[in-house]
Amino acid sequence: MQEMLRYSIFDNSILDYLTSIGIFLGGMVVVYIFKKYVLRRLKVWARTTETSIDDLLINAIEKSIVPAVYLGILYLSLHTLKLSPAFDRGLQITAIVLITILAVRAISAAVNYGLQAGMKESHDPERREKQLKGIRALINIVIWSIAVIFLLDNLGVKISAAVAGLGIGGIAVALAAQAVLGDLFSYFVIFFDKPFEIGDFIVVEDKMGVVEYVGIKTTRIRALSGEQLVFSNTDLTNSRVHNFKKMERRRVVFKLGVIYQTPAEKLKAIPKIVKEIISKQADAEFDRGHFASFGDFSLDFEFVYYVTGADYSKYMDIQQAINISIFELFEKEMIEFAYPSQTIFVNKAS
Repeated sequence: MQEMLRYSIFDNSILDYLTSIGIFLGGMVVVYIFKKYVLRRLKVWARTTETSIDDLLINAIEKSIVPAVYLGILYLSLHTLKLSPAFDRGLQITAIVLITILAVRAISAAVNYGLQAGMKESHDPERREKQLKGIRALINIVIWSIAVIFLLDNLGVKISAAVAGLGIGGIAVALAAQAVLGDLFSYFVIFFDKPFEIGDFIVVEDKMGVVEYVGIKTTRIRALSGEQLVFSNTDLTNSRVHNFKKMERRRVVFKLGVIYQTPAEKLKAIPKIVKEIISKQADAEFDRGHFASFGDFSLDFEFVYYVTGADYSKYMDIQQAINISIFELFEKEMIEFAYPSQTIFVNKAS
């Protein structure tokens, strides 16, 4: 029996192979017990808590740490044997590559968790999620780029010269792509400073519409007439943007004119009549009403009121109701609206 255990195959005895298999199977049993009894109970416990950080940790254990332990068990079991230099080098390279991939997955999961946590504080998480796509892709590119450099360095590749060359080339690329980099930095300004978000109605100079998409380089707005307007992010951050979504209430100013033949008593009554009409409207707050000026063909009144909220359709419904009520009451009180006209007085010569 001892002679059979000492029998050598590829410079390793049968006993060495059995020891390697025993270490591998023993490690697998330990991991299986951990997953079946410990990790499962941790998952049940995590579902009962309000915080989501425990879910992140358990997911990291299941998706990154457990596979890394499997790899470690395999690596340890194989290293009990005498391996050829080529096979040992290939095993090391495989281990480094897999560990790097698992580490990048864990870091990406942590970054996504941070972005998701910030998104939950937003008033509209669904729209914020659309805006996160661009920055999430950019962060993943940066993480994987750093991981590749780390991997090459651990594999013995001399990357210092390459990094220096990339630095010089990067300066040249940066000078040639100033506009693109400017739009990229403007994207971060829009994302973190939040001057507007997807779904907001904004006005930029003579253009207006609803924000549909905020990308790394451009922002797209759906105009009222239906076409899509495309702005570079730098244009938006350098412009004065009117964001009507942020408006808590709308100030409305309107004028009306009556004919010069209107009696003084009725002129005094007009502000009171219009005030009562506006005060009866839901979500409308009367501010002031005055006989403002003597026009070319009318006596002009000016009224100001506020509408709660930024909904344009709601404002137009209220204004329509006010206009109809004014028309009905003026008709009842026999107050005539003025319209452009001229009166010519002719003196007969004696």
